[in-house]
Amino acid sequence: MQDFPLDQILCGECIETMRSLPDASIDCIFADPPYNLQLRGELRRPDETVVDGVDDAWDKFADYATYDNFTREWLAEARRLLTKDGTIWVIGSYHNVFRLGAIMQDLGFWILNDIVWRKANPMPNFRGRRFTNAHETLIWAARGPESKYRFNYQAMKALNDDMQMRSDWYLPLCTGNERLRNAHGLKLHPTQKPESLLHRVLIASTVVDDIVLDPFSGSGTTAAMAKRLGRRFIGIERHPDYIEAARARVEAETRLSDDQLAITPAKRELPRVPFGSFVEQGALPAGTELFDRQRRLSATVMPDGSLVSGSHRGSIHKMGAILTNAPSCNGWTFWYFERQGEVLQIDILRTEQAQTPLRNVG
Repeated sequence: MQDFPLDQILCGECIETMRSLPDASIDCIFADPPYNLQLRGELRRPDETVVDGVDDAWDKFADYATYDNFTREWLAEARRLLTKDGTIWVIGSYHNVFRLGAIMQDLGFWILNDIVWRKANPMPNFRGRRFTNAHETLIWAARGPESKYRFNYQAMKALNDDMQMRSDWYLPLCTGNERLRNAHGLKLHPTQKPESLLHRVLIASTVVDDIVLDPFSGSGTTAAMAKRLGRRFIGIERHPDYIEAARARVEAETRLSDDQLAITPAKRELPRVPFGSFVEQGALPAGTELFDRQRRLSATVMPDGSLVSGSHRGSIHKMGAILTNAPSCNGWTFWYFERQGEVLQIDILRTEQAQTPLRNVG
């Protein structure tokens, strides 16, 4: 077997090339497989001119059985390559996504979400006989039901104006300078995915230095975004024009600096440090007044990390429970303080301490 080909776009057929890679070597896979459009004859307008879609040999299959066998083979290799806690994203349209999902479940993948990518600028329906097809579907799955898969929930929430990220993503198609062109100024690849889509996929499910595989690399969007976001990558592609353009694209991409790569950590990943350590370090010195969100309740930080309010004294958790007459209280999210005129939850102290790339967290 060849040396592990990190940060390369390999020339070859996807299944054969995937077989050359070792078991459990990949953290995340993004796959944009052939849509099988031409088997259904979906590509031509009434005047027989080609619709803006796939018109290449790689999307041609003799029948559904042939397509399903191909799908089953490459997905089986994908599952072999994933680490036990790895995840896979597979994108498709109504032509193929239902077949993909069924085969994934048959092979033992554990589906986590189906994401609807709602296109801000979809292609119109030229025949006027159906609804405009304005979305594609991404299936996000873990290797199996036992997988302790990664989901950067807080990062997704931060990306969505501090609201939970939903499973419908409103993003534009790839246009403008982002779209790769050939020597004649025409679109190089018919299904080039937008960078915003891969950015969201990678931020959601990977961390710095994770290894990402794209078995249908095409124009290299996955590889380019992986490099930008500090992930390692392997791309597989057989079309020489796509390979050349993708390699040049990746070469021109700049990796963000380490301090720019930090994402908002999940609550479960925050360091388990005692509140008193922040008192000792001066981040929240003795004498600081803490208060609840409405500023109806308050307590004073003591040198030993306890809080005092009136005749009551205890930990941040105990004091929150006492003052609200509750059986328990998460003091990290209950108490607030003021810093340079800004009101902050004390939990920000743990978040600030954790603001480093998260490769080794989890």
